[in-house]
Amino acid sequence: MSGIYIDLKNGQLVKAFVDAISGLRGSFKIKADRVLLDAKSIMGIYTLDLSKPVLLVIEPDAEDDLDLLKEFIL
Repeated sequence: MSGIYIDLKNGQLVKAFVDAISGLRGSFKIKADRVLLDAKSIMGIYTLDLSKPVLLVIEPDAEDDLDLLKEFIL
């Protein structure tokens, strides 16, 4: 399991991120403060404080898909 910080500071980025990650087969979680949620859940992401970067936790089976998410990576 690895993680990278991503920036989802506005609604357009959140929608684009969820659209991009929903097509991937791997398991992705977002960790912000003490919360860990499914990265494919747009409603879950909107419950977070998006004024600062969040940690995208990537399971080992999904690491090959990172190229598709490079526009969100800090």
